[in-house]
Amino acid sequence: MERPFTDRREAGRSLAGPLSAYAGRRDVIVLALPRGGVPVAYEVAKALQVPLDVLPVCKLGLPWQPELAMGALSSNGAQYVDSALVRSAGVSEAQLQSAMALARIELGRREARYRGERAPLAVAGRVAVIVDDGMATGASLKAAALALATLGPARIVAALPVAPSGSRDRLGKTVDEFVCARMPEAFYSVGQFYLDFDQVSDDTVRELLAQAAANDARGDAQS
Repeated sequence: MERPFTDRREAGRSLAGPLSAYAGRRDVIVLALPRGGVPVAYEVAKALQVPLDVLPVCKLGLPWQPELAMGALSSNGAQYVDSALVRSAGVSEAQLQSAMALARIELGRREARYRGERAPLAVAGRVAVIVDDGMATGASLKAAALALATLGPARIVAALPVAPSGSRDRLGKTVDEFVCARMPEAFYSVGQFYLDFDQVSDDTVRELLAQAAANDARGDAQS
């Protein structure tokens, strides 16, 4: 059995290797699922020398079964609604709009905490690499990919340091490519594969995004 990652940043450096085909390409963007995915994605973006942004996503749960997603919204304007599920479950238009309104409020809070005044980076026509610190059920990652697809990326790549075997199948056709550094058979939780799996603070997210923007600006100046 491989030793656990020291922390999320080491996991990101490990993940950057399998993604090396995307290094130095200006049509590539790395999108982190906050908050745990941000330190991982920072190292990936730094190694690949591509821009980094966050992709806050809110799942829209059924009013009477919140764990079952009927859609998702992301803070960059992406929106996905499973119309078939909404119809079969008998969700009214008023209920759907209410769930979306609450999700937008929550996304606004997250945007203010994570990005501040910086506008989201453009996704249309680019290869979008979605990064998290690991995957258990895949629900959040799938929701993020479905929402992101509505913005017209050229390709969606799901990239993870660790996930259980069979994870690619769980995501189905929501992603074009699945990259994972480790896929152990014995998988109980994402945290078991990290020595340090403490919660990532909002301050850390802001600091890493600011540093990534500075790295990208320096790269543009030198090119």
